[in-house]
Amino acid sequence: MRRLALLLMCALALVTASECTAQIPGLHKKKPVDKSTDATNTAEPDKQLYDKAMNDIKHGRHEVGRLGLQTLINTYPDSEYLAKAKLAIADSYYKQGGSSNITLAINGYKDFIVFFPFLPEAAYAQMQVAMCNYNEMPKADRDNTHTKAAEEEFQTFLLKYPKDPLAPQAEQRLREVQEVLADGQFKVAYYYYVKGDRRAAAGRLIPLVRRYPLYSKSDSALWMLGDIFEKSERKDLAGSYYAQIVKNYPLSIHDADAKAKLKAFGMPVPQADPKALAWMTAEQNTPRPKETVIHRSMEMLHNAPDVHAAAAHGLPNLEPESDDNGGDLLTGGNHTTIATGTGSSTGAVVEVVKPGEAPPAGTPAATPNSEDVNSSGASDSGADKDGNSGAPATAPADGAAAGNADQPAAGSQDGSASGDTAKKEDNTQPTSSDSAQTQSQNKKQKESSSKKKGIKKILPW
Repeated sequence: MRRLALLLMCALALVTASECTAQIPGLHKKKPVDKSTDATNTAEPDKQLYDKAMNDIKHGRHEVGRLGLQTLINTYPDSEYLAKAKLAIADSYYKQGGSSNITLAINGYKDFIVFFPFLPEAAYAQMQVAMCNYNEMPKADRDNTHTKAAEEEFQTFLLKYPKDPLAPQAEQRLREVQEVLADGQFKVAYYYYVKGDRRAAAGRLIPLVRRYPLYSKSDSALWMLGDIFEKSERKDLAGSYYAQIVKNYPLSIHDADAKAKLKAFGMPVPQADPKALAWMTAEQNTPRPKETVIHRSMEMLHNAPDVHAAAAHGLPNLEPESDDNGGDLLTGGNHTTIATGTGSSTGAVVEVVKPGEAPPAGTPAATPNSEDVNSSGASDSGADKDGNSGAPATAPADGAAAGNADQPAAGSQDGSASGDTAKKEDNTQPTSSDSAQTQSQNKKQKESSSKKKGIKKILPW
């Protein structure tokens, strides 16, 4: 009886276990795979290469992904994924970062624009070229090679694709780039301004205020220019810069002082431009991060420039720097050519002559007046090259007389006329004592000029 009970219990346990395993689906069986619907087998080989390479790039395997994309380009030159592969290679270099990779990314994006200029992705490639240079920008007081390249690329984007969805972003980036470029020029100009070198300061401030009107310190640059020309006794030019402050920067901290200067000069005070007033009001209402001590200290640890003061409104300058002609150039002979007003083709020349230097030709100091005559009554132009103060020689009556100047005149029979002329020539020749006096005078003049050159090292004006 005991054995029968044990057998019944074992049989009941086996039946219960079989029922439990039967309720678990797919425990011992696998689902059948329909190979006819498998996407990996039906996809084209170029798509397989593209998908695998993009997956590698997505997971950080950039070298492996670029190798697969290059294989796709070389193996299937007529593939529909050719353009996407070229753009993906450039994006891979851009995401990986580093100076060398950024250079390769720029080349890749430019190649894409050359080969596929009419695709919608061409605008994105141009934007990426500009962003590559933008991310490599150093501070304003350092090498501005990448900064200038970023300005050119953003200008190219806005000129070629003005209606692209990325245009507002490119416009703001261009304002920030031009803020950095203008700030670099302003810092150098301010150094020369404080030092007292007015010509060097004006040579950098003049193109700054003309090319970058959206710069956050353009009003200060105009005020510095007005002060420079006021100290140079050119109140007409100083008044033109003070008038620009009143008209184009009505909310500036220099507005009241500029108006006072114009009234003191007796010049009319212009009215503020409504567009400029609206622009400055919008700029002041734009939220910006506060410059705290911690912010400034942390800024010293970064290589990127601080662009928080860049304008957020207004159209940036879209003209390349090489095409910005306006006569604001420093030319030879201590001349500084500036424009009398914005957008005008006329200019004024400011003479900056240092002590001991002769005034340039054409100036009132260099041009002889009717009153500047010698004590003998003859003007300076009457003296010959040898320093003689005789009357100027008259030209011969005809060419024959000029050719036979050494022969006696035809009317003289005994040669008395030739003898008289010989006596006159002997009288005009300098003696040994006269030559010694002239040498001593020249020596004194050289010593005085050398002293004046020594003064120039101390006095810049």
